Amino acid sequence: MSEPANKALFSYPPQAAFGRPLPKNKLYEKSGANTRLKDLFVAQVDQIVWQYKLAPETINLPARPGVPEVQVFSIHLKTPELHHDVLRCIDGAVQFPIVFELNHEGRTQMVACHKRPSETDARQWVCSDYFASPWQPTNAPRQALPVVLDLAALYETLLRTLIPLPPRPQEKLADLVLRLGKLNALQRDIQKTQTQLAKEKQFNRKVGINALLRQLQNELTSLKE
Repeated sequence: MSEPANKALFSYPPQAAFGRPLPKNKLYEKSGANTRLKDLFVAQVDQIVWQYKLAPETINLPARPGVPEVQVFSIHLKTPELHHDVLRCIDGAVQFPIVFELNHEGRTQMVACHKRPSETDARQWVCSDYFASPWQPTNAPRQALPVVLDLAALYETLLRTLIPLPPRPQEKLADLVLRLGKLNALQRDIQKTQTQLAKEKQFNRKVGINALLRQLQNELTSLKE
C-alpha cells in the first residue's frame, strides 16, 4: 500500500462525484439529536453536501467487510470551528465510513474518525476520536488518491494521513488508533497532575504528585516509541 508523503488534500475522481445537498433536519431525525446538538448545527453549519461516493461502481475498487463504500461529505461552516458532536451525529445517521472536508473562508480541512461495525452487533457502528489535517487553502493543489487494492485499504490510507502518531512496524490501524487514544488520555492526566502540583503547598504531597507525574511521563514516552 502506498501512502501519501504530505498533508495535501485529495483529488477525488470526477466519476465519483455525487453532489447532493443533505438537509440538516433529516440528519436530526435519523440520529435523534437533542436541542443542544440542533443548536450546534444551526450555529456552526451552513450547508452539508454529499460530495463524492467512493464505491466499486464509481472508482473500480472492490468492497470489503466494513467498508462497502467511502463517502466524502463537504461541510460549509459559519464559524472557524466545528464541534465534533456534529460530526458524530452525521456519522451516526449514515451507515458508511465518511471523510469530511470542512470549508470556511477559503480554507479546507480534512477530518475523519475510524468508523467500523461493532463486533457485537454488525448493525451498529463504532467511531473513534476524530483526526484532522491542517487547514489549507481550498484552491491549493491536491494529490491523487493512493494506489491500493480495495476500498478498505483506501479508507485506511486516508485515515493514516490524518493520524499525528508514527505507526510502529506492522502496526494495524485499529491498534494505532487505540494507542493514540491512550496517549491523548495520558496527556490530559499529565496536564491535570501538573496543575495539581502547582497548587499543592505541602512538601510531602508535592513529592507524591511529582512521582506520579514522572510515572505518567514515562508511560507517555513508551506510547510514543
